[in-house]
Amino acid sequence: MQPEELQAWLQLLQHLSRGACRRLLARHGSPQAALAAGPAGWQGLLRPEQIQALRQPRIDAGALARRTLDWLQAAPRRSLLTLGDADYPPPLLNSADPPLLLYLEGRRELLTSRCIAVVGSRRPSAQGRDNAHQFAQGLGRAGFCVVSGLALGIDGAAHEGALETAGGSIAVLGCGLDQVYPPQHRELARRLASQGLLLSEYALGAPPLAEHFPQRNRIIAGLSEGCLVVEAAPKSGSLITARLAAEAGREVFAIPGSIHSPLARGCHELLKQGAALVGSLQDLLDELQAPPGPVPQASALPPVEPPESPLLQALGHDPISLEQLMQRCGWPADQLNAALLELELEGLVARLPGALFQRRVRA
Repeated sequence: MQPEELQAWLQLLQHLSRGACRRLLARHGSPQAALAAGPAGWQGLLRPEQIQALRQPRIDAGALARRTLDWLQAAPRRSLLTLGDADYPPPLLNSADPPLLLYLEGRRELLTSRCIAVVGSRRPSAQGRDNAHQFAQGLGRAGFCVVSGLALGIDGAAHEGALETAGGSIAVLGCGLDQVYPPQHRELARRLASQGLLLSEYALGAPPLAEHFPQRNRIIAGLSEGCLVVEAAPKSGSLITARLAAEAGREVFAIPGSIHSPLARGCHELLKQGAALVGSLQDLLDELQAPPGPVPQASALPPVEPPESPLLQALGHDPISLEQLMQRCGWPADQLNAALLELELEGLVARLPGALFQRRVRA
């Protein structure tokens, strides 16, 4: 992209809504031609305040273009993608509100993959984190690219699982690509830039504002042919992504959980609305009609811990307090704490906030 074209794109996108930009581009063909048309060519397409914003811009698009060009040249595999580019992903192009300009860092070819979104709570249970990692890993081994939002919790676990496979992973950010949010995922973002793909529609320097994340979610949904919700509260960004996916005609999948878990309620609500229930990786692959081949068995539901362990049987699969567990198994507190610690070190039990314990299922 030539500097003049980039500056014109930024001039439009920094001062107008996406809808207004589309109207100008539909009439004039290119961002440079749209700007050159002037107020006479904007009449009937823009509101008076939008015309005023273009005539007296508050952001120096030239400086931002120079900063963007410097960023592009500072590292390999950085690029820009516009709506008219030949490799613009068709699923996103056919969504209700495709972004006009995207910033990319990493494996641009992943945009041509079959993509599945994996989303969920930022504060998942230990089992939910395990499920996200295992399902993403299984999807990657089956040839799918896993798309998520780089958030803490389920998103991060899904990226990590997918990066262990050839399928790879795409992270859609709610800020400029010169930043990492949350900062705890700086190393994960570095791995994604090297082995997967980082993607954003926000210009360099754009902060991670709250209103950016619902917009980011529409891109996650638009890139993907299906959306798997692992754990979600009733009101969460994950359910926004699922709703956007359903509105775009994409399949929505949900993993059921305990009726007592707040993190299962969002998934149960999706199931009542018609989402496909997923109890194992094979369920998901069958729904997606994945190509035949060796598939790792990563089940979310069947217990694989030794059935002869009375403590694991007493734990069940719901979070439980030490006092409740003492009542169930009749063990004294010191003996129970020692046994729980041993199971925790073996990865069979997770210690949760609020002095609760939960059994873990391992594939």
